[in-house]
This record gives sequence, C-alpha cells and structure tokens, in this order.
Amino acid sequence: MIETKNLSFAYKQKKILREITMTAKPGEITAVIGTNGIGKSTLLKNICGLLKGTGEVKLCGCSISDYKKSDMVKQISYLSQETVSTALLSVFEIVLLGRITRLSNFVADTELAIVENVIRRLGLEAVSFRNIGELSGGQRQLVFIAQALVRNPKILVMDEPTSSLDLYHQFEIMGLLKSLTVSENFTTLITLHQLNLASRFADKIVVLHNGGLYDTGTPTKILTPKTLRDVYRINAEKVEAGGISYVLPVEQYKE
Repeated sequence: MIETKNLSFAYKQKKILREITMTAKPGEITAVIGTNGIGKSTLLKNICGLLKGTGEVKLCGCSISDYKKSDMVKQISYLSQETVSTALLSVFEIVLLGRITRLSNFVADTELAIVENVIRRLGLEAVSFRNIGELSGGQRQLVFIAQALVRNPKILVMDEPTSSLDLYHQFEIMGLLKSLTVSENFTTLITLHQLNLASRFADKIVVLHNGGLYDTGTPTKILTPKTLRDVYRINAEKVEAGGISYVLPVEQYKE
C-alpha cells in the first residue's frame, strides 16, 4: 500500500507538488493523470524515495524514512520512462539484473528459476536469448516490466508504461498488469496519458492539476466532461462501450 499525506516538492524555488494526499491499495491499479509537466513523474519519484519533499510518504504502513536502501528495493520496483536498452545484453540477462547487482559466471539455480518463471509468464520465452536491441518497442517494454516484476515487489511503480506503443500493445501490457496486480495482490501505481486505458484498466484515478490534487476516485467518478474541461481544457462527451464509460474529446475548450 502507498500513502502520501500533504506531500509537497519544489525544484529550487519552483513548487511542483502541493500537499498531495492519496492512497494506492494492493490488488488495484491506481493511475495518475494530468497534463504535461504537472508533476506526475515527480510524484512517483518522491514515492520511490528518489526525490525528497516535505510531508509524509508511507509504503506498506512504514514511512520511507525508516527504510534502508536495501529494504526499499525489496518493497518497491520502479520503472521510469528512461529505460535503457543495449544490444550487448540479452533479454534473459536484463531480466536477471532485476535479481542480482551484476552479471557473473555463477548465478544460483534458484535465481535462474525465478527469472525463467517471469519470462514464461510474460510470454518472452521465444526471445529470451535474443539481444534486446533486436526487439520491437512492445517487446522491449515487456522485458523491462519483467525486470521490475522479477523482484517479487509488494509495490510496482511505472511511469508511462504504454508510451510509444501502438494500441494493440497498449491493451496487451495493461491487461497483463491488471491480471498480475490482482493475482499477486501487489500495489500498482502508474502514470498515463491515454484516458481510455485509465477508464478500462484502472481501479482508481488520481488527477493532478496546477500542482495540487484535483480529485481522486473511480474512473466513472473522475473521467467526466467536467474533468476534461477543467484539467485539459477540452470539451468532451461521455459514451458507453462494452459496459465501460469513456470520455470522448470533441474540441478545445475556449472560455
């Protein structure tokens, strides 16, 4: 579980986050949405302990200030937007680096078995010994998700996991994350720009606006024409498809 209370953060004199209070629960996907540059990535980095603001951040009931770095790694896996792929490493090696600090000639059989299991669950067996530079964007994204999952985290934090992917792979990855979040009962916190994905796959949505918390709740409550008008300055209509409510952008909102 993730909890923040009055979390604020500033880069030098510029306030980015102001008193953000939110929760993300096990077995659920919580999506953070908002316009470009509003502080979504900054919020995630504060939660992961990569940045330190004011206020309180708790992971699994304990303040992050009480965690040693080695203990934090066991609790939380973080996948940033800046994933680095090198053609010198195979898929298996990259996933293995989620379990060990460096590659060597000897790796325990138990570690290899864990990596093999995650690779199998994500359907990467056929490419496990190919260089990652040879893979498609969707396949590479799955590899880095595998690297995050191989640690068996209690909390999974991902910054734009569907960025640069086509619609088919967006749905594939989000469906996989939804299934794993429920079956493994970990807490998943992600940032998203694609509101249709948030409608379909998120259990809870956190909306950032003007540095603060605009609102939080279920997709049905949050994704409304009013939210798009207030936050994104877009006129929208609400539509139903497949039993799910979506908001359909129509035109720019002009006062």
